[in-house]
Amino acid sequence: MFGGQTPILVLKEGTQREKGKGAQMKNIAAAKAVADAVRSSLGPRGMDKMLVDSMGDVVITNDGVTILKEIDIEHPAAKMIVEVAKTQDEECGDGTTTAVILTGELLKRSEDLLEQNVHPTIISGGYRLAADKAREILEKMSMNVRINDTEMLKQIGCTSMISKSVSASRGLLANVAVKAVTAIAEKEDGRYIADIDNIQIVKKQGGSIDDTEMIEGIILDKERVHSGMPKRIENGKIALVDSAFEVKKTEIDAKIQITDPTQLQAFLAEEENMLKKMVDTIKKAGANVLFCQKGIDDLAQHYLAKNGVYTVRRVKKSDMEKLSKATGATIATKVSDLSKKDLGLAKLVEEKKIGDDEMTFVTGCKNAKAVSILIRGGTEHVVDEVERSLHDAISVVSVSIEDGKMVTGGGSAAIEIALGLREYAASVGGREQIAINAYADAMEVIPRTLAENAGLDPIDILIELRKAHSKGNKRAGINVYNGKIVDMKKENVLEPFRVGKQAISSATDASVMILRIDDVIASKGMSGPPVPPGGMGGMGGMGGEY
Repeated sequence: MFGGQTPILVLKEGTQREKGKGAQMKNIAAAKAVADAVRSSLGPRGMDKMLVDSMGDVVITNDGVTILKEIDIEHPAAKMIVEVAKTQDEECGDGTTTAVILTGELLKRSEDLLEQNVHPTIISGGYRLAADKAREILEKMSMNVRINDTEMLKQIGCTSMISKSVSASRGLLANVAVKAVTAIAEKEDGRYIADIDNIQIVKKQGGSIDDTEMIEGIILDKERVHSGMPKRIENGKIALVDSAFEVKKTEIDAKIQITDPTQLQAFLAEEENMLKKMVDTIKKAGANVLFCQKGIDDLAQHYLAKNGVYTVRRVKKSDMEKLSKATGATIATKVSDLSKKDLGLAKLVEEKKIGDDEMTFVTGCKNAKAVSILIRGGTEHVVDEVERSLHDAISVVSVSIEDGKMVTGGGSAAIEIALGLREYAASVGGREQIAINAYADAMEVIPRTLAENAGLDPIDILIELRKAHSKGNKRAGINVYNGKIVDMKKENVLEPFRVGKQAISSATDASVMILRIDDVIASKGMSGPPVPPGGMGGMGGMGGEY
């Protein structure tokens, strides 16, 4: 108000505004609430969450990113934490819970510093320095792993599944994951690239988890188009066609006038002839199996059946590409272009009944650069969780092969980083060292949470761990089953270097971004229950008052 004048309204009526420390504290509280939601699912003794959406669909999972994707989060700062989990999942496929817990802890530690009037930019600067040093320490303690270290890769896969409900079958699933990834890995410029999109995962309820298998080839959730076709073809010569086996209709409205009954007969005969020609092209190329991306006319089906060609229609584009990679076939855009050199090979193409459905198995592909995994399990929820666990295992094996580096798990890397950061903080000087020390404390949330979830005393465990690491045992971590501090390399608790590196990077980026916000201006449109006084109790306050 200026000299008794009316107040100037800059913001729209109903806009809510939080300024200064109040805004920072509320953002931090929201982020901590999200981290607390997934905290109990970390580690071998972690618990699962049951999530029920508005439609009543149930998801039972231990996977951090799945939990956060399914929860309907409204608070803007809390949404940023979900982004951390998504980034971690896209980059590494595992370590999502770790990344989220670390973000929450970094913000919790910064809260104490803000109370002591340390400026957010100083905290941010210190966190950035600490993150660079943490990645350097992690790199130093990493070990090499090669594509032919099958046993090592299997252990990396097992470690990613040890906290999941499928952990009893982790040996079998890790074996499947390693076989699949090593089959599709390709060498480019002296390093391996493993694109996990070339692994097709097919889920079928029924049987048990132990019936899950990898197939050197592709499984299609389709049956042959005509009952007169052979059910099984050995030494399949495979044609992949992208166009329809139908007589093309004209693009524009056209009228054909027939004045004589014989003309009608000739017209129909010509249609029949065109379809027959298409089928003859397939036969002439020497194909005995045809996968078509589009539709196939009934008459064409009849001719294909007469010629003994196993045919599947309306195959998904992604499956066509995988078939091409697995069998070595080239996808023909026009039927008339198909020749012998475009065909792919598979030892066996057959229709099998799995559960209630008929499925096509294309197996025995030589040097298949695309493979399939058929997942079985007692119920739908089990099959879904096996898929999520297997995705984690496949991802960690592929990033280990790509980077060629791994580190030990069980909290050993986190303690080693914390130890290194405390030494580093003393050499930095200035106020940033307070933030670096806070970062070191935050790193210890990983072993602390592992201990808490296992029902152990976190303080005793941390003291034991620090003691072991200061004596130079860099790989000392927690055996959560007996509460002892042991060498994680001997226990075969291994994870890819990239998981830790990415968790440090995304947790630092997200916490720095949230820290630097001191003003939240939210327009009227954003509804949601106000935050209860006294912070965000558990997940209850996640509506946000923005």
